Amino acid sequence: MKTKVHWQKYHPPAEAADVLTRCKRLTVANTTDELIDLACGGPKSNYFEVSYDVPGKGLITEATVARVRNGVVANYPEPYMRRRDPDCLVIGDGLPTDKEAFKQRFGSDFAPLRQQTFEWLKGQELAIFGFVAGGAGLGMDAMVIAPATAGFFALGLAMLQGIIPGDMIQSGFVPRAIIYVAPVFRHTHFEGKQVVVHNRRDGLHELFSYNLYPGPSAKKGIYGVLLGLGEREGWVTNHCSTVQVVTPYDNVVTIMHEGASGGGKSEMLEQAHREPDGRLLLGENLVTGERRYLEIPRTCALHAVTDDMALCHPSLQEGQGKLTLTDAENAWFVRVNHIEHYGTDVYLERLTAEPPVPLLFLSVDAVPGSRALIWEHIEDAPGKRCPNPRVIIPRNVFPNVVEGAVTVDIRSFGVRTPPCTKEKPTYGILGLFHILPPALAWLWRLVSPRGHANPSIVDSEGMTSEGVGSYWPFATGRRVDQANLLLRQFTENTRMRHILCPNQHIGAWRVGFMPQWIAREYLARRGAAKFRPEQLRPARCPLLGHTLHQLQVEGRMIARWFLQVDTQPEAGEEAYDEGAKILQGFFRACLADFRDPGLDPLGQQIITCCLEGGKLEDYEQLIPAG
Repeated sequence: MKTKVHWQKYHPPAEAADVLTRCKRLTVANTTDELIDLACGGPKSNYFEVSYDVPGKGLITEATVARVRNGVVANYPEPYMRRRDPDCLVIGDGLPTDKEAFKQRFGSDFAPLRQQTFEWLKGQELAIFGFVAGGAGLGMDAMVIAPATAGFFALGLAMLQGIIPGDMIQSGFVPRAIIYVAPVFRHTHFEGKQVVVHNRRDGLHELFSYNLYPGPSAKKGIYGVLLGLGEREGWVTNHCSTVQVVTPYDNVVTIMHEGASGGGKSEMLEQAHREPDGRLLLGENLVTGERRYLEIPRTCALHAVTDDMALCHPSLQEGQGKLTLTDAENAWFVRVNHIEHYGTDVYLERLTAEPPVPLLFLSVDAVPGSRALIWEHIEDAPGKRCPNPRVIIPRNVFPNVVEGAVTVDIRSFGVRTPPCTKEKPTYGILGLFHILPPALAWLWRLVSPRGHANPSIVDSEGMTSEGVGSYWPFATGRRVDQANLLLRQFTENTRMRHILCPNQHIGAWRVGFMPQWIAREYLARRGAAKFRPEQLRPARCPLLGHTLHQLQVEGRMIARWFLQVDTQPEAGEEAYDEGAKILQGFFRACLADFRDPGLDPLGQQIITCCLEGGKLEDYEQLIPAG
């Protein structure tokens, strides 16, 4: 018989210990299987409504949970709750930060609400478990305290961050991070909005999640905890996917792909989507309706390393001029909005329909006892699909997933781009991919465009910045400190190649994520071979670095207008130049946030170069490539 584990073994801080002592009932979770039963309302239940009695408003259902043949499906009645609100994070403490303080937004100190949260939790049946944020040896001990009724949220956290069985908790386990989950306060204090409060204390990072969508708290909240740890210790958890690409000739190239939400991180781990006849649809011209295809008989093998968060800890670095990283997560929060029909991505469809372990699906239409299918999205309104259906998949479920640290050869950055035509010039002037000097690559990470029609977050119109590193929405400190840490990555690792990839559109052509898939195939086949001067041309817009003069993949030439938007008859030089002005104005506006005396002098030089209309050769001299 298994020995009952007592909460004292977790060595919680005093306030948490008081909550656990006084709560109605406590479940110490040991495995994800236990949390699946908790999420569904018990071992014999296959459906559960997550509801709370809200003072003055009555019973409000936050989510419905169904046990299905391949896992658990959670759905939110409110469409607003199906995507992360980019403004959900506020700071409850008085430590240095560039983020909005709780008092600034809500007009009062956080301390009274913090105490109210503890009192509310004392009146609930609770569940707890321990985990290591960021992984053993590199991260920190952490724990969660959540209502037992929010079992699906705890399940998502346990899948994403891991769960330590109670009898495996070591005597030296001391939480340096703790998540308190209290969804009712969304309605009583925050007008129904998603709010996550970070409260940094001496030796303890408290995170108060006032909503049950895992994105802002169970995932990005822990990301903020890791960014704070790195800020104190001098390293970064980068916002990226990483893949080892193995060519048909057994050449191995490791690509790290960064970008704001919707920038193609998850897609970098996918094989290129093929047409029914096996061809790749390179693009469709929105003006003429013309379609262009590419034939690649055999694509590269993909070995996934990270999906969204990569620890670049100092202990991993080898001083060889290339960045070394490892995964910061135990599972991946995969967006499947692009899977609209059976057969779009057979590999992912099969993996999620018949997984070796139960998965957690969000915003997928499935009933108890059925099989959840990732192309069956729920609708936000009649005829309007939810743009952010998700599935949490443990990383060890993926075949050929890479364990441990890897060294990066190519550092890529993805940008969602709108169509650009003579009739409507936009910043959609990026070619298939661009080669950037390190200084310019750093600048792109300062401005991190969120870009066109973002599916992952609530606001999706126009061009906005996701902030430094594209992880700024999750950070708790000062942007200048993160800018300096990123700059150090670029100055210390000059033997890496840097590229810039658009997705969705290249000028007048709709391309989806094909540019980064083609870039991946092409650059992996090139390996370490350097570009000859005649192969590259300075882009018409200096912010885009070099463009390729010609591109040939497996003997197939790609038309020049996919490489240089100014050569497209539907766009032309005039529309391109208008788009360049939009891009330059965007950079100027974003970089104003970094005119800080605390910025590294080299960083100040690079920003000055941009603001003064610097040329490509100016950027090349600021951080010479190795």
